[in-house]
Amino acid sequence: MATDTLRIASGQGFWGDLPIAPIRQVRNGPIDYLMMDYLAEVTMSILRKQQLRDPEAGYAKDFVGVVTELLPELAAGKVRILSNAGGVNPWGCAKAIAAAARARGHHDLRIAVVEGDDILARIPDLVAQGHLLKHMETGAEVATVRDRLLSANVYFGARPMVEALEQDAQVVITGRVTDTGLALAPLIHRFGWKFDDWDKLAAGTVAGHILECGAQSSGGNLTDWWRVPAFGRIGFPIAEVRADGGFDIVKHPDLDGWVHSMSVKEQLLYEIGDPASYITPDVVADFTSIRVSDPADQRVRVEGVRGLPATPFYKVSASYADGYKLSATLTYAWPLAARKARLGAAILEERARDLGLKIPTFHSDFIGHQACHEGTGQDAAYDPEEVQLRFNASGTDRAALDRLGMEIAPLILTGPGSVTGFAGGRPKASDIVAYWPALLDKRAVHPKVSVFTTSTPL
Repeated sequence: MATDTLRIASGQGFWGDLPIAPIRQVRNGPIDYLMMDYLAEVTMSILRKQQLRDPEAGYAKDFVGVVTELLPELAAGKVRILSNAGGVNPWGCAKAIAAAARARGHHDLRIAVVEGDDILARIPDLVAQGHLLKHMETGAEVATVRDRLLSANVYFGARPMVEALEQDAQVVITGRVTDTGLALAPLIHRFGWKFDDWDKLAAGTVAGHILECGAQSSGGNLTDWWRVPAFGRIGFPIAEVRADGGFDIVKHPDLDGWVHSMSVKEQLLYEIGDPASYITPDVVADFTSIRVSDPADQRVRVEGVRGLPATPFYKVSASYADGYKLSATLTYAWPLAARKARLGAAILEERARDLGLKIPTFHSDFIGHQACHEGTGQDAAYDPEEVQLRFNASGTDRAALDRLGMEIAPLILTGPGSVTGFAGGRPKASDIVAYWPALLDKRAVHPKVSVFTTSTPL
């Protein structure tokens, strides 16, 4: 492996992704770094709710198993791992990994914890200082939902992870950081890129963006899925990055999947707003400058990335309680399955009104009949063999929703016939968690990096 090339492998695209993928990335061929992305916006609120039930929880416990499995490779210096698996409790995650390592005789593993992204407790003080954390779409101030906030985290970039790597951390555990920063940090560390070398930072950010969704850039979820030779042992992508910022996307050759400019371009378009202004805490990347080519089979070359100076703001990802929802499903069989399903939904709404239940919102999907492309898909007269009614109701009155849940099972014998698929008992209302995106001046919050060995008492 050339010393001027760094191999960064994707091992996780989301919490719950393919468990074997990170192990294969390390053991099926040489890599330098393994990046593992666990956090979506809603994940933080889920982890917070877990922590409220158990103060030791609040992190992606799957990650502990991955690190434990890879302890021999970590000890041998074959790989270093960066992950945002710490969620809302990065120290809890670090302690669990340290305990697992000690139990297996690994006392010298160096673990870094990046914290400071969790600003939930600081919201009142920040607001008092003039940081109103206005909703990026509505302009409303966070004070309007302050009492209902469940989580509030700043997206840090690569900088604190670079600091951890410079202290020889073998495992870097963070809370909320950008997905792209997990790949950019090793590049800055290895190649000595400056924090104002915008083109190189943008190139590393693009590499991270291609890797962040796991197998989505190596054939998974591909529009032309039939082009992928096999999915069973799909290989996750690896970025081979050069010191000048150019890089190739590959996978281990003995694994399945399809690395092609088509699969990479589809991932490049993922979660993109203005393609000329992809904003991260580290740099603003210009995706219109990217050149993509296929120099060889199962190898995609990415070059020419341009970057602009970073903004003075961090993005804040907050969540808050926004009422309750009731969900249930029933399956109606042919003939006239779609008409039966729509009538079933209408009956439930009628019975809610007759009972005087204060439920402001109803929504039903009809799986198998215009569910994905409502009004533009199949002809309304199309009569499928079966249609699944997915009935939803929402509001602020939990008791009313629970009462409506008692009406679902009776619909089997008091509505249109040929219905099946009801299981699980009477549905109960569950919490709705809403998303609150905002911006925060970078001067208002600072990351903290701590590095320790597994032999250190915690």
